[in-house]
This record gives sequence, C-alpha cells and structure tokens, in this order.
Amino acid sequence: MLKIISWNTNGLRATVKQGFFDPLFKDFKPDIVCLQETKASPEQLDVFIKDVVGYTSYFSSSEIKKGYSGVAIYTKEKPQEVLYGIGIKKFDEEGRVIIAKYKNFTLINIYCPNGGQGPERLRYKLEFYDAFLNFILKLREKGERVIFCGDINTAHTPMDLARPKDNEHNTGFLPVERAWIDKVVANEFIDVFRKFYPHQKDAYTYWDMKTFARDRNIGWRIDYFFADANIISKINDIGIMNHYFGSDHCPVWLLIK
Repeated sequence: MLKIISWNTNGLRATVKQGFFDPLFKDFKPDIVCLQETKASPEQLDVFIKDVVGYTSYFSSSEIKKGYSGVAIYTKEKPQEVLYGIGIKKFDEEGRVIIAKYKNFTLINIYCPNGGQGPERLRYKLEFYDAFLNFILKLREKGERVIFCGDINTAHTPMDLARPKDNEHNTGFLPVERAWIDKVVANEFIDVFRKFYPHQKDAYTYWDMKTFARDRNIGWRIDYFFADANIISKINDIGIMNHYFGSDHCPVWLLIK
C-alpha cells in the first residue's frame, strides 16, 4: 500500500515554525507528500525542509513573485519522470503544477488559482481549469493512469461547504466554477472522497482563520483527490485530517495498492 498526503500549507516556512512539518512525515509515515501554496523557492528553505531524510523532493515555484503560490512533492520512491507545469507559460510561471510519473500511475500535484480579486482573475482561473483538463485528457490518451490532488479552490456541491446559500455569488462556489468540476466528473475523473463517502456531511478541508471558523467547523471542502476511472479500483480509502493544524487547510490522505 502507498499512502499519499496532500496539503495546502499556506506558507511552508510558517508551517515549519509552528511545528507541523516534521510530524507529518514522522507520525504518519507517508510514501508521498504533495504540498501546495508553499510560498517559497528551494533556495529560501533550510536543508532539513528541502531534504527530508528518506525522501526526494521536487519544487515548482512562482517566477513572477516571491512568497507566492508554489507546489512541492516529497517521495520515497523516485519517479521515472518529473515534469513542471502543463506547457503554458502564463500558468506555469506561477508554479502551480508538478507531475510525477511512476511505473503504474501518474500523480499530479496542483494548486489552482483563486478566482477572487476581480473578473480578470476569475477568467484566469477558468482558463487554467480548461487547460488543465485538456492536459490530463491527453495523458489518458497516451495510456497514463492519472491521479491528481491538491487545492482546487472550488467546492463542488452544497454538501461541500457549510453555508452554500450565503456563497452562491462568491468565488469558490460560483456556478461556472462548479460546472468545471461537473465536466471533470463527466470525463470519468472520480472525486475519491465522494466515491467512498457519498453522503458525508460536515467534511471540510479549509476554514477562514480570521473568523475562527475552524472552531465552529464552518468550512469548505476544496482540497481533493481525483482519480481516473481506470485506476479507481486500486484505491483503498481516503480521509480528511481535520485534527491536523499548521494551516488554514488540513491534509487529505489516500491509500492506493
């Protein structure tokens, strides 16, 4: 069994200072860790963060602004190939995607844009969404079995956030954003959590810190594992680590044969 953990750290260096980086590896012993919103390039990180004992690490960082965006993969088994980005400069320069190709599957770590800060940024998010879906469909055409995980920045259904009525006109729950996830599912990429727990309520991965929403579990499920239908049978279970702190998001784990 392989254990994969995905987590938006909302600043890797801050997570380390708070003492929540090491336990993720030592206590939970994952085979692969996918981090999003690292807000750091490798040269800004101490050696013990960059080179965790027993793991090889790969980073994709923002080229346009320091302390912004960024993703990382830590893995016990070295991938056969690692790719950075989806081949489109205006998306790749923000450091949002790492692809790790293993013998039996392709794992993609993704940090999708936030659609806030006006219409232009929402348009950028939707363009990113479409480009990413086209990218993974092409991987499937090549015979690859794709799993992608990370912060998708959209709650799919009313069950996936605490206050759907209050957020119908807010980015992260707009009909046009949710329609993209519909399209992902229609293309037989399966929301693994909903596959295993179709009726689970109050299962969230993000909470607003300013309003202490986590204390009341007023949250959103915007962090996902999606698996191609051609590999879903290999997945044994998935869980949300809502007891784990160190970010405004919590980690999500997946077990795969």
